[in-house]
Amino acid sequence: MADTVLYDLTEGLATITLNRPDAMNALDHETKEALRDALRTAADAEDVRAVLLTANGRAFCVGQDLKEHVGALRERGGNALTTVHDHYNPITLAIAGMAKPVVAAVNGVAAGAGAGFALAADYRLMADTAAFNTSFAGVALTADSGMSWTLPRLIGTARATELLLFPRNVKAPEALELGLTNQVVAADELAAEAEAVARRLASGPTVAYAALKESLAYGASHSLAETLEKEAALQVLAGGSADHALAVRAFVDKEQPRYTGR
Repeated sequence: MADTVLYDLTEGLATITLNRPDAMNALDHETKEALRDALRTAADAEDVRAVLLTANGRAFCVGQDLKEHVGALRERGGNALTTVHDHYNPITLAIAGMAKPVVAAVNGVAAGAGAGFALAADYRLMADTAAFNTSFAGVALTADSGMSWTLPRLIGTARATELLLFPRNVKAPEALELGLTNQVVAADELAAEAEAVARRLASGPTVAYAALKESLAYGASHSLAETLEKEAALQVLAGGSADHALAVRAFVDKEQPRYTGR
């Protein structure tokens, strides 16, 4: 795996760290491929029960590396944007679709695709010095990295349209008020707090978490009747898990369950 993305697995928690601090974690070709591959590795690994997506330096991720992009435009014109299909789409789907929870720790500005990846996570923590910026219209582009799907679901269509048409830095207090983040913490406490949240999820009922993610995604585009049927099927799956049996036994015995992730 490239040095631009770091991967660590400890006690069921896979920590994936963007590591181009001098470039504000801008997404060049190497970084995009490494991030996509790291997320797929975490999604497929049986010993990974949760993922923490974070970054080194003063930014979370400022999106596409525009210096590299200039050269690609000269060579390929609009075809340079096949990176959306090749990289951004699979990255976003890996985050949102993996059968385990993903926590994003937004340590600094998250712009463009960087914001999109954070919004695709299941839970977001944000430093009090950080900000979100859609940025796309500012460089004459449309939304990608799933933002036209995630953003209106988080904050409503009207606000999402506004932020996409008029990109600006949405600082931490406003981001919390709008619903772009679940928590705002002091910058020097972000790493510890994000790890604590992610480790709590990594020690939880992984099968149930996967079912919850699938149910929420399904319900976003299906009728109530269809969603009820999906919930019923997923409840059978979760109810047959070893962790459910363990949890019921622990409840009866008035003990705290120690989940296995199975």
